Amino acid sequence: MRHFYAMMARMRLIGRWSLMASRTSENVAEHSLMTAVLAHALASIARDIHGRADIDPDACAAAAVFHDAPEILTGDLPTPVKYFSPGIREAYREVESAGTEKLLSMLPEEMRDRYRAFWVPGDSEIHKIVHAADKLSAYIKCLEELRAGNGEFRDAARLTKEKLDAMEMPELETFIEEFLPSFSLTLDEME
Repeated sequence: MRHFYAMMARMRLIGRWSLMASRTSENVAEHSLMTAVLAHALASIARDIHGRADIDPDACAAAAVFHDAPEILTGDLPTPVKYFSPGIREAYREVESAGTEKLLSMLPEEMRDRYRAFWVPGDSEIHKIVHAADKLSAYIKCLEELRAGNGEFRDAARLTKEKLDAMEMPELETFIEEFLPSFSLTLDEME
């Protein structure tokens, strides 16, 4: 009996933003879906608008679906804690690696390399797109909280936007210019 996919269903049980007073809760499953939508969008923009024929939007979306799955076993460690010191960051990398290996052990041997590629850090274009989509998803969450009047997310929004700007990715810049403003609108304003 294999438990991998039953474990994936548990992503919805892992909360995010645990140190922040959120108006709307978010779990890892919700975040992963939004990250997948954004990764697909960024890859599509890269391919279709910026002429990057080497980018596969579907592969980027699949990688984003699973990008935080090890958090099923490790939990979502808040960013200020995760990056508090080099020692804590290194220890958390070891915990993440152990979680990854545990999840992979729940798959048949023949499938492990496909899924390992989602979790092993790399410099591939897929990982760059997913990383940008992950940060963009966090930024959108901050914007939603700010729009709801929650000033708790002001610094997180500013810091996350600085990280996005530093990425210098044309597809990300296009998304920010063309699509991001809609996330600050009400439903009626989008009609």
